[in-house]
Amino acid sequence: MSYRLKAITREEHLAFITACPSVSHMQVPSWGDVKPDWRAESLGWFDEDGHLTGAGLVLLRPLPKLRRYLAYLPEGPVIDWAAPDLEQWLEPMLAYLKEQGAFSVKMGPPVVTRRWSAETVKAAIANPQARRLRDVEATAHEPRAFGIADRLRRMGWQQTEPGGEDGFAAGQPRYVFQVSYAGRTLEDVQRDFNQQWRRNIKKAEKAGVKVDQGSYEDLPVFYDIYVETAERDRFIPRPLAYFQRMWTVLRAEDENRMRLYLAHHEGEVLAAATMLTVGRHVWYSYGASTSRKREVQPNNAIQWRMMSDAYELGAGVYDFRGITDTLDEGNHLLGLLRFKAGTGGEAIEYLGEWDYPLNKVLHKALNLYMSRR
Repeated sequence: MSYRLKAITREEHLAFITACPSVSHMQVPSWGDVKPDWRAESLGWFDEDGHLTGAGLVLLRPLPKLRRYLAYLPEGPVIDWAAPDLEQWLEPMLAYLKEQGAFSVKMGPPVVTRRWSAETVKAAIANPQARRLRDVEATAHEPRAFGIADRLRRMGWQQTEPGGEDGFAAGQPRYVFQVSYAGRTLEDVQRDFNQQWRRNIKKAEKAGVKVDQGSYEDLPVFYDIYVETAERDRFIPRPLAYFQRMWTVLRAEDENRMRLYLAHHEGEVLAAATMLTVGRHVWYSYGASTSRKREVQPNNAIQWRMMSDAYELGAGVYDFRGITDTLDEGNHLLGLLRFKAGTGGEAIEYLGEWDYPLNKVLHKALNLYMSRR
């Protein structure tokens, strides 16, 4: 089957993804408004009968002084990745973006390749011989993913390897941690928590930690703790305006698209986190915590409240987002992996991000620039 690709309206785009069981929050129309340095456009794939069968949010970043663009589809596009005619989906996209002046296209197929159970992750962390999660035997493999990867390579796409010692890519995370809610009660979910998690939830309750939903006016409170977290965990924080823009544009599209949670103890906010929802997929997005009063376990309390609310929203999966690939005890991110693995979910590897150089000279120059940053 051949597909025709053209720009679609935000309304058409939103209607399409609303009918899908799971779509990344980076593929909703409003996500383009979160990124003002990029020009966003909604793309639609139409079959021979004129039906909209696929959609994608593409972000176009201009090169200085040139009318050429890097085209980026984060965690997308939303197409039938298992289709035998995958070329018929992607070739019209490349042709369209080339006409728009793109010199390179980057995308993140939402295709799972491997899964590791929480027990397997725990054993890997305890094994002094294990260095990276990718080298540990997976609990489950997704055979179709390797076929998709082979087809992409034959088409000329180039896989972006996870960058840095911690395994986080320069774009979106290749490794994430998720808890499935499918066919389970909330009691079932908590029953799979490890003993430390269940104990910490009870500690927080006994200590009087209260978790409430916040509002736009509470974003500066979240931000103060977020900056403290950035200094402690050695990452560069986004500006407050970024979160204020996120709140405004995402909630204008859907009031449940973004929520803010604050964990209080004796009048002091000890932890805060944002939660994003698209259909039946819920993400823990940004988290922040102070170093004070850690003994009352505000982080476990806030996550349990968010997980409970996600369940009430009808979530099929609660997504903790990125995890480190390294199992090195000396890496400060390993504690975050331990924390997430304590929920009894599973570590998941996606197919990763892929590049297609439409102009090889400019594409190579961009890669050289990014490698020196």
